[in-house]
Amino acid sequence: MLLLNDSNKQYLTDFIKREAKNIGFEYCGISKAIFLEDDAPHLEAWLHAGKHGSMTYMENYFDKRLDPRLLVPGAKSVISFLLNYYPSEIPETNLTIPKIAKYAWGVDYHFVIKDKLKTLIHLLQEKVSYDLQIRAFVDSAPVLDKAWAKKSGLGWIGKNSNLITKKSGSFFFIADLITDLELCYDSPIKDYCGSCTRCIDACPTDAIVGDKIIDATKCISYLTIELKEQIPTSMQNTWQDWIFGCDICQDVCPWNRFSKAHTTHEFTPNPAVLTFTDKDWQDISEEVFQQLFKKSPLKRAKHQKLQQNWKFVRSKS
Repeated sequence: MLLLNDSNKQYLTDFIKREAKNIGFEYCGISKAIFLEDDAPHLEAWLHAGKHGSMTYMENYFDKRLDPRLLVPGAKSVISFLLNYYPSEIPETNLTIPKIAKYAWGVDYHFVIKDKLKTLIHLLQEKVSYDLQIRAFVDSAPVLDKAWAKKSGLGWIGKNSNLITKKSGSFFFIADLITDLELCYDSPIKDYCGSCTRCIDACPTDAIVGDKIIDATKCISYLTIELKEQIPTSMQNTWQDWIFGCDICQDVCPWNRFSKAHTTHEFTPNPAVLTFTDKDWQDISEEVFQQLFKKSPLKRAKHQKLQQNWKFVRSKS
């Protein structure tokens, strides 16, 4: 076991990045655990303007979202990871098959990533000579994961508010470990979006209301997953058959021409996701839905919500 000192910081940093790659993460970056001073006013203004819609949970734990030291006592480092989910094959557009965002084609990423992080935590605990304070976060706690990924140099925040990597685009899941280990820290990189506005121009609901600002109440992903009420009729005919999530702003991003196929077998598409027709969605029962999608992100929206979404996109005036 290692005693913690300055000479071991680089060794542990290299160890974490090497093991992260071995476990399957494409990228790993590390930043110092501090208060996110630059992000605080932007988050406050976004919430104050009501752009989070009915996601009232975003209003909770405001301070913890901005300061990881409130989540893990004595935290010194935030370790950010990216896991690719870009599929090896994109099916031809078929108007008889409702669209589902690429990240939901396989097994729920929460399960996949948590297992990988648990493995890495175990390896770290075996390396250090004290009771390591460390917690894993996968899109289910008050952590601004994109802000930390940016801070650790993994990419920049695009105009569509997604993290974009220069080498591989934006089809990535983001996860974090917050720990009291002191490590060597990476630096942010520049923003390479330039004057491009393809994502803004392509959004059919005008949900990108400013540079890096999303109005969730207009976003197809929010409307098809988070919104518990009926989708407003004013949104009728504004999008292209999406019933769970949306990839439009990513599909048009020039940086995603560099996207590479993932190698995570759990993300192999569930055949039902890509082949279900209108009739299949119309006829599917709660029981069949639970059976076919028991490990799928689609369970988040639930059977009734997905059927409502399908009816909405098919009741075009």
